Amino acid sequence: MQNVSREMDRDALNRVEASLNRVLLGKPEAVRLSLICLLANGHLLIQDQPGVGKTTLAHALAQVLGLDYRRIQFTSDLLPGDVLGVSVFEQARSRFEFHPGPIFTQVLLADEVNRAPPKTQSALLEAMQERQVSVDGNTYPLPEPFFVIATQNPLEQIGTHPLPESQLDRFLMCIELGYPDTKSERALLEGLGHRDDSEPVPAEASPEALQTWQAMVTSVTTTPPLLDYLQALLHASRDPALFQSGLSPRAGLGLLRAARASALLDGRTFATPDDVRRVLPALAVHRITSRDPGSREAAVNRLLERVPVE
Repeated sequence: MQNVSREMDRDALNRVEASLNRVLLGKPEAVRLSLICLLANGHLLIQDQPGVGKTTLAHALAQVLGLDYRRIQFTSDLLPGDVLGVSVFEQARSRFEFHPGPIFTQVLLADEVNRAPPKTQSALLEAMQERQVSVDGNTYPLPEPFFVIATQNPLEQIGTHPLPESQLDRFLMCIELGYPDTKSERALLEGLGHRDDSEPVPAEASPEALQTWQAMVTSVTTTPPLLDYLQALLHASRDPALFQSGLSPRAGLGLLRAARASALLDGRTFATPDDVRRVLPALAVHRITSRDPGSREAAVNRLLERVPVE
């Protein structure tokens, strides 16, 4: 009976992934990493040029899983209360009443998050880590599941503020979509993908199914040799001779969850070093910085080369 249940889960996950690939043409790896991030109960940062499908992916993820969805356009004048909500004095009741902000949803798209000032950016920190919001001394739980997808424009663009390291560390993964290949772009021009936001994406699963999958991730088997390999990557990333900043213990736990989620998405009950290597670039690219000249992507590749699989 358990095998039948797992097979049904695998079929549903296949349908979810296929539906997303029909919306975001030519980006199967970005779609897969987004699903892994969601299954691992993390948050996702997408950084890229405007117009490459960041918002489309976020909206489609919510719709295909039947999740409530809200979008906040981050701007230079956005206040923390515009995100979290505010307490308003109700004269009829002679007391303050809390009016929840748009963060009270299951999928929150924080669009162009680095256009808001640091104080507003920091309003997301507690919500992303604790899954709750504190306003005027009161604490309010957020819906379950709760998933933040933030988009970030290149820092060289006018009006952007870099995200602090403490907030970057709250994002389990950071991915780029990039421009479509020639075949996919032609399909877009012919109207075969990249649905209009007004056209709904049919739900292939429910919020309850997603929570079941997230619980199943924790039961994916990890062996001592796999943990040895993962720990060696963490330790190598903290070598001060090579890297200015390494992977935190929180990042290590996130890497383990993401590797397990990768295995689950492949229909396996055990994680392998290939799962770790597959998710590490998206998990580490916004966390580590090399002392040598080069991009963050090059630093991650250097880390993978430094710790071979035995």
